[in-house]
Amino acid sequence: MVLQIILLIVGFILLIKGADIFVDGASSTAANFKVSKTLIGLTIVAFGTSAPEFAISMQALASGSTDMVLGNVIGSNIINILLILGLAAIVKPIRVRANTICKELPICLLVSVLLVVLFLDIQISGGDANLITRSDGIAIILFFLVFLYYLISLARKKKTEKKAIKPKFKLGKSLVLVAIGLAGIIFGSQMIVNSATEIATVLGISERVIALTVIAFGTSLPELVTTITAARKGEAELAVGNIIGSNIFNICIVLGVPVALFGTVTSASFQAIDLVMLVVSAVVLFIFAKSGRKLSRREGVLMLLAFAAYYAVVFVGTNA
Repeated sequence: MVLQIILLIVGFILLIKGADIFVDGASSTAANFKVSKTLIGLTIVAFGTSAPEFAISMQALASGSTDMVLGNVIGSNIINILLILGLAAIVKPIRVRANTICKELPICLLVSVLLVVLFLDIQISGGDANLITRSDGIAIILFFLVFLYYLISLARKKKTEKKAIKPKFKLGKSLVLVAIGLAGIIFGSQMIVNSATEIATVLGISERVIALTVIAFGTSLPELVTTITAARKGEAELAVGNIIGSNIFNICIVLGVPVALFGTVTSASFQAIDLVMLVVSAVVLFIFAKSGRKLSRREGVLMLLAFAAYYAVVFVGTNA
């Protein structure tokens, strides 16, 4: 038991540090290739900070821990919005671009609703409830391609930007950092999945709760650090873009790719409150962002209260 806890901590250290190095290297690589600043939050930083979730989902589903895959995605998305953006807004109110409100936030909300539809298996042809099949995984990935098309069109519009981002490192060093970061993410994720599963078994705690708490919190730390730092420095686009991009990536790639590769995943152990909060968090973000085109400190507090209420229900329901 003690050994598993140590391995869990070491795994998180490798995972978080690996993600940190990966983001630095990926961002610098993007700057070397003259990628516009507007896209970094939605792409390089968002996808980079979601790399821990992706690595853990691949390892978990490969080892048959389906609850850990679903809990990782659902928990991370709820934490990203209610906890991370809530804290960031309290640190400094975050202004939201009109384009984000009209396009990017609706996409984030739509993909959350899509996941719930797949959970409930609402299909004209019918089928087993509480299953996400390989065809569902492929459908989610195809939806992600639509998002990529939007990003490409956005990139074309931003080609005329005068300000270029100065690379933090030269291209060679940037690529080396990407490789080192990915190695840390992969090894760290494997240690976390194995040790967390063992701890859950010993303590008699369901994988759902472990995934919604320990795993989701740990893999969301890169988003937490990046978003709060961006908000503190007044980089509102980076802060909001990081979360929106991460949430879309979590559902479409972190869940979609493993399911498409390994097959059907059951969601029978998940409760309605988990799915409700997944959608509610996206709706709350959209409503708050649209009101005054910013996330105020008051709204940040409300998001934190909603987050605390949800996790209180998770633990009370577990112990009941």
